[in-house]
Amino acid sequence: MISKVIKATVLSSIILFASCKEEQKTEDKSMTENILLREWTGPYQGVPAFDKMNVADVKEAVEKGMELQLEEIDAIANNTEAPTFENTIVAMESAGKTLDRVFTYYGILSSNMSSPEFREVQAELAPKLSEFRSKISQNEKLFQRIKTVYEVSQKNPLEPQEQRVVDLTYKQFEMNGANLDAEKKKRYAEINKELSTLYTKFSNNVLHDEENYVTYLTKDQLGGLSDGFIKSAAKIAADKGKEGMYAITNTRSSMDPFLTYSTERELRKQVWENYYSRGDNGDEYDNNQIIAEILKLRKERVGLLGYDNYAEWRLQDRMAKNPENAMDLMLKVWPAATARVKEEVADMQTVANELGDNITIEPWDYRYYAEKVRKKKYDLDSDEVKQYLQLDKLTEAMFFVAGEIFNYKFTPVEEGSVPVFHEDVKVWEVTDKDSGKHIGLWYLDPYAREGKRSGAWATTYRSSTTFEGQTNVLASNNSNFVKPAPGEAVLVSWDDATTFFHEFGHALHFFAADVKYPTLQGGVRDYTEFQSQLLERWLSTDKVINQFLVHHETGKPIPAELVEKIKKAATFNQGFATTEYLASALVDMKLHLADPTNIDIDKFEREALDELGMPKELPMRHRTPHFGHVFSGEGYATAYYGYMWADVLTSDASEAFKEAPDGFYDKAVADKLVKYLFAPRNAMDPTEAYRLFRGRDAKIEALMRDRGFPVPKN
Repeated sequence: MISKVIKATVLSSIILFASCKEEQKTEDKSMTENILLREWTGPYQGVPAFDKMNVADVKEAVEKGMELQLEEIDAIANNTEAPTFENTIVAMESAGKTLDRVFTYYGILSSNMSSPEFREVQAELAPKLSEFRSKISQNEKLFQRIKTVYEVSQKNPLEPQEQRVVDLTYKQFEMNGANLDAEKKKRYAEINKELSTLYTKFSNNVLHDEENYVTYLTKDQLGGLSDGFIKSAAKIAADKGKEGMYAITNTRSSMDPFLTYSTERELRKQVWENYYSRGDNGDEYDNNQIIAEILKLRKERVGLLGYDNYAEWRLQDRMAKNPENAMDLMLKVWPAATARVKEEVADMQTVANELGDNITIEPWDYRYYAEKVRKKKYDLDSDEVKQYLQLDKLTEAMFFVAGEIFNYKFTPVEEGSVPVFHEDVKVWEVTDKDSGKHIGLWYLDPYAREGKRSGAWATTYRSSTTFEGQTNVLASNNSNFVKPAPGEAVLVSWDDATTFFHEFGHALHFFAADVKYPTLQGGVRDYTEFQSQLLERWLSTDKVINQFLVHHETGKPIPAELVEKIKKAATFNQGFATTEYLASALVDMKLHLADPTNIDIDKFEREALDELGMPKELPMRHRTPHFGHVFSGEGYATAYYGYMWADVLTSDASEAFKEAPDGFYDKAVADKLVKYLFAPRNAMDPTEAYRLFRGRDAKIEALMRDRGFPVPKN
């Protein structure tokens, strides 16, 4: 989540959510007639009117929201009283509520319910939103008031949360050009405007390729695929007007199981090429030139601030502090990961030879033969495991963990009592198990559909703050599971179940927040993934396995011998998983450290991977032309390494639970987890917070043990 101040100055990745405008109406009329502008009403402190939102209202709502926030900012900047924490910082924290509400709808229309009409509005609004942000970040009077409060606080420190807000606010303005002269400020704003348009175009191009590259199969091309997958593929094809055929969509949730199980090698190659060439097809939706322009503009912009490269500017307020530290971590793990890939490929080639397949392992073969190796080495069949991984039971398992560790209870709300934007969305009330105190609402949007971006993510519609009275939390999780045929269970892979827990970890981080001001809801990118990665660990605990992993037809618990196989295979395929991720993170960093003048993106990617010694048998997890984390906004730019940084914390924190008397359900460790690692959000320096939890800094050795890699002696 992004703080008020960051929304006002950067809005970064969330800004990808915007829309359209009609002729200007009077303020009173627009506020009453445009549903996106209205205050939320109804139960639970008011909820978004998702059932009434309309793309036609977006432009007017965004423009009115910007107008109102600028009026609030101007009032703060032009206040004739001497700057104080209350009349400057607190006033800024309170500003922009109307625009915040609008962006809640905008985010849904962008990520969950996109349409060609919305994308047109989004493209039109992108430069206007950039101008709006610049009007705030470059407001000289406003910055001078912030600077005055900041300088006074350095001599006479405020209470911890107040001081943290002041420090973060000042730093954000400084990092975004508030100290530049007039000429440089003008160019800074122009660059942001250009970038906002490029980010929108990049993400829309990827979405185009996901929607338009569909592989249709006939009945005789279904070898190896499970009945559930076949039924889902048939329904998707029928929905697309291809009755009697079977659709493999261009998303990870469809691609991954197809490449794992399909016996049709040429079709595997076709599906693989469709997926990994998104944004890289040499047509009007190709992203390579857009990326080159983004890199040039980012370097020019930070150059105005005196930085040599974008990575140096971006990482100064992250846990890594600088690109050298981030690269150092990744390059410590890289050799072990690629060495493991060689072992995995050798095992796969042996199996292929034994089967008489007469092939050399290629990227579209990796998942297929890895699955066969898994069966051979561990007698573990992923499809057999899936029979015990039902989406509804996994949801119950997450609720159980939330109850044990956070003392939360999840209760379904009455159907129709809370508006939703699609019939697939379900809502639960979150309360404290003992006191019954209301904490918030949890929305779940589980299934893939046209207009919904790929992947899985969490977001909030309202965060918990106390500076103007206690607010509840409205949080959501969003996945792209393939919707089953009517009456069929939703069965998912172990990896998908892990991701489900991961994103729920983000939601729990939102619910557990105990901060006073909106700015403190923001996160440090290489830290906020830690909490969610840690929650993944509860999926494989005995209490979850024994209670919630039951067969979707018989209802019988997963057999103990199958559980033992899963645990023995825990480090299986870690070469693939670690290498495909690290390749993306390393290329992200290298791109932003390089000179972007006349850069050829395809060539740079190839040469960077060659220099690293990238195994030819697998690709980057996110190839550059569709790397939305990095090029559809700035949230993860030079920061994709953060998942690895967070995983060091995760592995180390997991060992704290393993060492405790009651393991992952140890009350004392759980209490420290919530108190120091979840509740503070960004109200405390992450390094300090982790030390309070663990008593020391995290160590990389735990990560290497987790992945089954050799532990470095030094």
